[in-house]
Amino acid sequence: MLRTLDLRGSLPSPPQVRGLLPRAALDVDAALEAVRPVCDDVRDRGDAAVLDAGERFDGVRPPSVRVAADALAAALDGLDPRVRDALEEAIRRTRLVHRAQRREPVTIDVAPGTRVTERWIPVQRVGLYVPGGRVAYPSSVVMNVVPAQEAGVGSLALASPPQAEFGGLPHPVVLAAAALLGVEEVYAAGGAQAIAMFAHGTSSCPAVDVVTGPGNIYVTAAKRLLRGLVGVDAEAGPTEVAILADDTADPAHVAADLIAQAEHDPMAACLLVTPSTDLLDAVETELDKQVAVTRHQERVRTALTGQGAAVLVDDVDAGLAVVDAWAAEHLEIQTADAAAVAGRVRNAGAVFVGVWAPVSLGDYLAGSNHVLPTGGTARHSGGLSVSAFQRQVHVVECDRDALAEVAPRIAALGGAEDLIAHVDAVEVRLR
Repeated sequence: MLRTLDLRGSLPSPPQVRGLLPRAALDVDAALEAVRPVCDDVRDRGDAAVLDAGERFDGVRPPSVRVAADALAAALDGLDPRVRDALEEAIRRTRLVHRAQRREPVTIDVAPGTRVTERWIPVQRVGLYVPGGRVAYPSSVVMNVVPAQEAGVGSLALASPPQAEFGGLPHPVVLAAAALLGVEEVYAAGGAQAIAMFAHGTSSCPAVDVVTGPGNIYVTAAKRLLRGLVGVDAEAGPTEVAILADDTADPAHVAADLIAQAEHDPMAACLLVTPSTDLLDAVETELDKQVAVTRHQERVRTALTGQGAAVLVDDVDAGLAVVDAWAAEHLEIQTADAAAVAGRVRNAGAVFVGVWAPVSLGDYLAGSNHVLPTGGTARHSGGLSVSAFQRQVHVVECDRDALAEVAPRIAALGGAEDLIAHVDAVEVRLR
């Protein structure tokens, strides 16, 4: 079921490795042309354009763009108690992790009389997007809302696609999760029109400063189009997992984790990297057995045959080089001394260590954030955190003597750059 790539004996360079390993093609530039008129329409016609787009793309026209308060309350009242308990614990754990990310002001005395204070200030308003395609994602409500709240953002708006099955409202479990977190401003809007609503603002939804949350290629394209008008977290692509495993790994666990990731999306990418041919053979046997009985069998088969691969390497060190080059959204380490191996990883959205830490734990209840970089962007980007909702501001203080002390150096640098008015702005204070 997995294509096999044998890299034993010679390991290509990281760019070559990235070219060899599978990922679903994601042509955001092409999608830009599809979303541009949608975003322009929302800019020009506001709520009416959002409602029209919902009818066109989601097959239902919501009763209004904003979800009524009584619908949120009803969704929470009707929430399965087991799901409520799980969400409450997920919120508690996620809040613990993200509260620890808060940064306090730091003051640096650069020289006598001169100091710089670094402050982290929350943005005023954010738009949080929760996808609603094949399945509902109440966990994504938690992962977006909690870091924004812990950052100190005062105004939160959440959007999720309208569902025909629920009379044009977002999925009830998404509404219930929002209500559980105290989010009162929820919109029945999906896709590019939701991102445009956040960026441009409408009569129902004032414009936001930052937009976060995963979505399909049209959400990604809208983020790219509107970046600058608003801040965005990332351009998320199809989900992915890499598993670095040796002969100590249980093939049933490895197969189950590959299937779990493939369950998300037919375009999901699933990679096994191992020095063990015995493990690879055993994983293939397990995949045949487990895929045959999994609920979303067609979706899983499409992902595993389309973007699934097994990479044979000489040893765990070579395997580390491969997974670092691929820079997976999720990376599992299932090897001997897994913690030590995980400590050497450089590029991954999140790392899951050992037999008892599957990606499923991170998706729901580890406390870590599951909104993570995809498509190899983990080489330069991290997952969603409190910092996505804050800006760093430097506050500069200086007295007369300290300014006089550096005036000759300012004059030298200003003169070198032929910016004499810069020099004069100092000299006028010191005459």
